[in-house]
Amino acid sequence: MSTGLIIALIVIAAVLVAVAAVVALRARGPRHGMSLKRRFGPEYERAVARHDGDTQAAERELADRVERHGSLRMRELEPTERHGFEARWTAAQERFVESPREALAEADRLISDLAGARGFPDGGQYEEQFAALSVHHAHHVDGYRRVHRVTRARANGAADGGAGTEEMREAMVEARALFDELLRPSGPDGGRHRATPGREHETRSARGSHTPSLLHRRQTKES
Repeated sequence: MSTGLIIALIVIAAVLVAVAAVVALRARGPRHGMSLKRRFGPEYERAVARHDGDTQAAERELADRVERHGSLRMRELEPTERHGFEARWTAAQERFVESPREALAEADRLISDLAGARGFPDGGQYEEQFAALSVHHAHHVDGYRRVHRVTRARANGAADGGAGTEEMREAMVEARALFDELLRPSGPDGGRHRATPGREHETRSARGSHTPSLLHRRQTKES
């Protein structure tokens, strides 16, 4: 076999491999995108919007988050730690009635501390911590984003953190959803522990399920 023929066969083989790789990527693309869309839910749409509609760029970003943080395993909290976080949240939401901006700042710190205690990146690295949280709690992270945005804006000199009372109330309520997810023990049932019969109301009360009514009281006083 001549050298020229060998070279030609090598070139043809390389082209065939490249074509197969392109076909495989195109076949994988939609399935990969749908998998990310299911995993991230509303965060997927936010990522696409942040990349000006470029779904491929958004999917690369989200896939990178999964690669960096997908294997994270949450650390269990000791009962005293859990009760301490619950007490801090109750105090923060009660403070909202008189000082909503301070309450949001405390909620921001509290979620940061709780996430760190569960094994997520330290709150001093907000972007990295948020990315990790979005991989494991994608449907509940927007409240954290909102309270952090208001807190940062206020720290940078905005009079009300750039948000009105109603917007702060909504952010506080949404942030509570992530707080509950992080506080919930992990387990074979996905971390959804069941309250002991007869204690369900007590559990909800201890965790501050009255957030909307507390925040509504401020609106009533102002009206």
